[in-house]
Amino acid sequence: MENAKVVICGAGIAGVSAAYHLAVRRGIKNIALVDERAPLSLTSDKSTECYRNWWPGPGDAMVQLMNRSIDLLEELARASGNVFHLNRRGYLYVTGDESRIADLKNAGLEAQALGAGPLRVHPGPELYQPSPAEGFENLPTGADLVLDRELIRRHFGFLTEKTVAVLHARRCGYLSAQQYGMYMLECAREAGVRLISARIVGIETSARRVGGVRLSDGSRLGTEQIVLAGGPLLKPMARMLNIELPIFCELHQKVMLRDDARAAPRNTPLMIWIDRQSLDWSAEERELLASDPDRKWLLQELPGGPHGRSEGRADSPWFLLQWTLHADPVEPAFPVPLDSEYPEIALRGVATMLPALGEYTQRLPQVSMDGGYYTKTRENRPLISPLPVDGAYVMGAFSGFGIMASAAAGDLMASYVNGDTLPTYAPAFRLDRYSDPEYQKLLAEWKSSGQL
Repeated sequence: MENAKVVICGAGIAGVSAAYHLAVRRGIKNIALVDERAPLSLTSDKSTECYRNWWPGPGDAMVQLMNRSIDLLEELARASGNVFHLNRRGYLYVTGDESRIADLKNAGLEAQALGAGPLRVHPGPELYQPSPAEGFENLPTGADLVLDRELIRRHFGFLTEKTVAVLHARRCGYLSAQQYGMYMLECAREAGVRLISARIVGIETSARRVGGVRLSDGSRLGTEQIVLAGGPLLKPMARMLNIELPIFCELHQKVMLRDDARAAPRNTPLMIWIDRQSLDWSAEERELLASDPDRKWLLQELPGGPHGRSEGRADSPWFLLQWTLHADPVEPAFPVPLDSEYPEIALRGVATMLPALGEYTQRLPQVSMDGGYYTKTRENRPLISPLPVDGAYVMGAFSGFGIMASAAAGDLMASYVNGDTLPTYAPAFRLDRYSDPEYQKLLAEWKSSGQL
């Protein structure tokens, strides 16, 4: 039986980050990264590839985790010559409802209090500074609430004329997640990490202590430390240790639309329409939808949150669309079941904010669609924690924010495995938080998950 100092189960962005932080930044040798699939191919490559330090409370743990993660992302970008194209274009929350302005202002003040940076209101004493298309250095943090319609039109003239306010969250942006993950993986392998193409079929324990793992190719690896980083497969992994994790999965879909007419803008923030809306169907379409029990819900008022951004460099024709309309827990299935009508639905939702895209509702251009599973806890905070079996750890439930959280999560996991001093936010992501009566009371009053 071969041995490994640490076995990491899952080569998605979480597992790759853990391997990087253990091997490259901590200098730990003899690490095995085990996955039957190609690295970063289960859900990590289905990401919208965005990041933000814009998170609601209670408490500042999520903001602190993300600030740490963005610090590390920026370090990696500098060290690699920004091979993964990190930018700071921001997130732009858009409303056409004057009653929502107070919500935007309150969100900015809450984020300020939690450590995301100051809120600036325009018109006001400070000038609004737009984000550059590239780069991330020496740019504002916090957020800018723009209430002057002339100023909105000057900088965001592509938005609907119904826009009454925008909130530009600044320590946010996007990157090439695949290149980011592959950069960490290559560095980890250069530092000695072994990538093993197999599935973990069993975890051996003795006296509630990890002793090894059994692999689908019939081999065994002796180890005293194992990190479960299986993404949507995390729950059955934990059951190999007779542990039931308090997590569930949601199916989320994403659309890439080919915009050869350049109806959508390039080099913008990620744009999010926060208002509820009813889609603009023709009379014939309304009649057809009304007659279909599975589709008549599309005639109702729908939730806010359709969002989009340009994809690729300035000359790329692709535009990304996403809109979460259903969040029912599901059992993960592969290949992921996709709704062929989702591209048009997402397009119509985003076109409310970006009217020029509406021309494509008459005839859809070339689209590419994929999807994956958000693995979540009830309150939408991750699990980065030791497990109640000595030597076992969990790193998951990243619920669509795995790319942005991965750097700090890998760093925190490496601190657990290496016995380092933990950051102050670490307890907020431990599994044993659910056994704390005070935390149970907090859960009963939980308001916002921060989910787009």
